[in-house]
Amino acid sequence: MKKTDLLIGVLIGFVAPIIGSFIFVEAFTPYSFLEGITIMKSQGLLGKVITLGAILNIAALFILMRLNREMMGRGVILATIILTIVTLFV
Repeated sequence: MKKTDLLIGVLIGFVAPIIGSFIFVEAFTPYSFLEGITIMKSQGLLGKVITLGAILNIAALFILMRLNREMMGRGVILATIILTIVTLFV
């Protein structure tokens, strides 16, 4: 059960930044999501968009800690570390 919880936490940790990036691109740019991501990548801003999207991981982590789901919280932190490493090289 603990490895399943960790996997679910990692999935939450990867889905939350995608949702956050979608909200950011749709709300603050005049482009659609895919067009905005393409333009941001060509301008070298994709890492910053991913970082802004990862703010939702903080909310997910606090919710999981409040529900006493420590292993899922560890998965969210693991996904955040992976996203950080990926963002450094994008």
